[in-house]
Amino acid sequence: MLSAAEVRAGRQPRRLRYSDRQRYDEYILQRIEGYKNSVERNELLRLGDEAVAEQQSAAESQFVLTEVLMYDWVDRLIKKRLRLPSYRKWREHFLKLRQAQCTPTHWGLAAAGPVSQLIPRVEADDATLVIGAGAEPWAYLLAAHDAKVTFIAADLGAVYLVESRMAEEALGALFEGFLAPLTPGLPDFLCLTTPFHLVVIDPGAFEKLKTSTRPHAVRDLQRRTVPGGIHVLLPTCKSVAPESLLALYDGWVLEEDPKRRRRSGTGRVREGLVLSSPECPSDTDVEAQGVSKRHDAPGQSS
Repeated sequence: MLSAAEVRAGRQPRRLRYSDRQRYDEYILQRIEGYKNSVERNELLRLGDEAVAEQQSAAESQFVLTEVLMYDWVDRLIKKRLRLPSYRKWREHFLKLRQAQCTPTHWGLAAAGPVSQLIPRVEADDATLVIGAGAEPWAYLLAAHDAKVTFIAADLGAVYLVESRMAEEALGALFEGFLAPLTPGLPDFLCLTTPFHLVVIDPGAFEKLKTSTRPHAVRDLQRRTVPGGIHVLLPTCKSVAPESLLALYDGWVLEEDPKRRRRSGTGRVREGLVLSSPECPSDTDVEAQGVSKRHDAPGQSS
């Protein structure tokens, strides 16, 4: 994830976004796998028999029928059954759709909110965590920008809704959704995930936690965030305001969009708090600081 200074300096993303061809292949794969998951085992077996029969009568029958070839032929039959578009037809529709998906307003998000200052900083494959049903639109927007999105919520309906929408919008390639209430720490199964570049939090996820427990939950999220990473606290819950969690971010920098500050005035209602974690000093910086301290120590000759 790029820093605000890097964006202002015109720094180009370090990782290229996915090509249209890669996205098309992912779209086809998702639709095929979705079909396989939606039908009974007997139907898949019938497709397998049909694949064997077609292979035996086709020119490819001269090759040895392997398990890999069998799976590939079944996928072809499913693609034909679903009438999935060719790459050319898909691309004509997709380019317009993806252009819309990359805009905050497409998902009902305010263009002047924290979205405007953060999206230019998101790079392909950035690991992002979206917490709580109230943060749902963020999951779609980040996925549209090729970020890896992990979504957790305590409500099964919210998780199902996001999963379904991701599939409908062909954004599910880098998405994982989990039913997991926020505890003093993230669920154990997320312990092996890579640190997150961006964490978007619906404070409503903290609503059922005791006030004394919330600091532990926040510290766990901070621990799982890369140095220089971002947390966004959304104003989505009346009972838990973003400002009530601000004291738990000691050492973090509260970022402010100057344009939004001038436009909103002193009596503005915040659209969310954006906080960046402190950058870890490099080894050379630590060494330099150590040398400087030794030279500055009293009683030492220069």
